[in-house]
Amino acid sequence: MDEIKASNGNRKKIAAAVFALIIAVGAVTLYAYLSYKAVHITTDDAYVDGDKYIVSTKVPGTVKAVHVGDNMFVKKGDLMLEIDPADYDVKVVDASSGLVRERARLTEAGEAVKTAEKKLDELRAKTDAARATLELNETRLKQAEVDAKRSENLFAKNVISKERFEKTDTVYQSAIAEVKAAREKLKEALAGSESQKAFIRQVVSGLESQQALIRQKDAVLRGAELSYGYTRVYAPADGYVTKKSVQPGEQIQAGQPLMALVALGAPWITANYKENQLEKVRQGQKVSIKVDMYPGRAFSGRVDSIMAGTGAVFSLFPPENAAGNYVKVVQRIPVKIMLDNNSDPGHLLRLGMSVEPTILIQ
Repeated sequence: MDEIKASNGNRKKIAAAVFALIIAVGAVTLYAYLSYKAVHITTDDAYVDGDKYIVSTKVPGTVKAVHVGDNMFVKKGDLMLEIDPADYDVKVVDASSGLVRERARLTEAGEAVKTAEKKLDELRAKTDAARATLELNETRLKQAEVDAKRSENLFAKNVISKERFEKTDTVYQSAIAEVKAAREKLKEALAGSESQKAFIRQVVSGLESQQALIRQKDAVLRGAELSYGYTRVYAPADGYVTKKSVQPGEQIQAGQPLMALVALGAPWITANYKENQLEKVRQGQKVSIKVDMYPGRAFSGRVDSIMAGTGAVFSLFPPENAAGNYVKVVQRIPVKIMLDNNSDPGHLLRLGMSVEPTILIQ
């Protein structure tokens, strides 16, 4: 009995020791796990993101040729698609002809202004001559008036003959008529000058209107040339063609999506972390990235930025907490992670791939 009791006692001690060891190992493991999770922030709600270009045309028309195919690599500036330019070529020719026609009219208006100014100079010279003639006749009239008065006094005293008196009076009356005629000529010359000035102002006003019309026609021509240039669609960046949905002969509209261009040169990771995981996350921290498609390959990057709002805020139907039926849900905040320069030299990553990034806090 003593041996059995001793054996049972040993078993209890061993069981207690094993249990204590299990608790210790569990505690150490839990501590190590919590310590690891504290400095390794991980999420599986992440994917590869990158620049995507929706290729469309700025003008409608009939597709003449498509120079690319699905999954084809193109460089920036490569010709991707052509629209039949016949209609736009006609518009360019018509706009060009209209501009040439209006410029010719401007030249004619300019010549008309020069001619009118030349005629105005002639009228001014004629006015100056009429003014000089009037001044001369007025001087003669004054002298004739003096002579007439003197002759009248002498005739009254019988110093001169009646014939001489009448001759002096005739000269005086003739001088009056000449002054009156000179005044009329000066008046006509001044009126002609004013009329010519008004005509010049009218022509100059038309000249300014013609210049404005030329600017308008020039804008129409430049617009037609731009539309003609838009018939050729070029690659906006280096990348791969995807989702091509256009064929030669199709009628397309301006802004209609024709294909997409994916640039794989500098992809990034969009990771949707829970809001309670981001307390210690900062810009520039290192990130280790696992890709589902490449389980044995490691990618690296750094935290670039944290979005200014949660994903729910920018959704189609954002939450309305004031509606009275609010239920608290842990929100997710997108974090942008840029890959290191040499992390993906072969462009193995494709947009939308599922990844599991781990941010290294320390």
